[in-house]
Amino acid sequence: MPDTSVPLLDRVVWSALTTRQRKFVMGGPLACRFDPAVSPFASTKDNSGEALDALAQLIAPGEDHVYLLQADEIELPDTLAAETTATGVLMTETGPIADKTAPAEIARLTSADIPEMVALATLTKPGPFTSRTPELGPFWGVKVDGRLAAMAGTRLNLTGYTELSGICCHPDFRGQGLASVLSCHVASHIRSQGDTPFLHAYADNHGAIALYRKLGFDIWREVNVAVVKRAG
Repeated sequence: MPDTSVPLLDRVVWSALTTRQRKFVMGGPLACRFDPAVSPFASTKDNSGEALDALAQLIAPGEDHVYLLQADEIELPDTLAAETTATGVLMTETGPIADKTAPAEIARLTSADIPEMVALATLTKPGPFTSRTPELGPFWGVKVDGRLAAMAGTRLNLTGYTELSGICCHPDFRGQGLASVLSCHVASHIRSQGDTPFLHAYADNHGAIALYRKLGFDIWREVNVAVVKRAG
């Protein structure tokens, strides 16, 4: 059964792993994570000592790039250390605008596109992305002369909400509005499934936040991000 004791958006990773994305879960009732081959995100149920200790048990010595993402303050046990921390924002769609017209055909991406998707994400760094990230949800792209020019898709999926993620555009094709077009397309797909679209941005990425506001998103609240590993 879904864990209703934690507000859904306060700990979106926890909410996803205890509702619609349970098939990817590793862990137990106090801490869990995605299969690291799929996504590096992990979460505790709360900041209790027991939950933090359970989280530490899920992170192997030498493993890095384990991401925590939550609205409340991130606390760590002595056995874990934060390599980097940041403040982000979680934005929810509050007033969808009409879909923009694409300058080229939008196509749903398939397993054959994964190498190019990984290459584009590695180049543009829209957030953690592996060759198995597309298992979390569908992705769409625009191709120009056979090249993947831009893409966007879905990532975290929880009761009533689906995250718009992986939004990126190759530098050779910027300035054509492809990211906006794809964002609108994915948000429309999410709405068609009966969910509210949401997304994340770093709090100091004012350009991205301004763009998302134009696309009908507003800030729900600030969130905390940390990349953690075993201490020592």
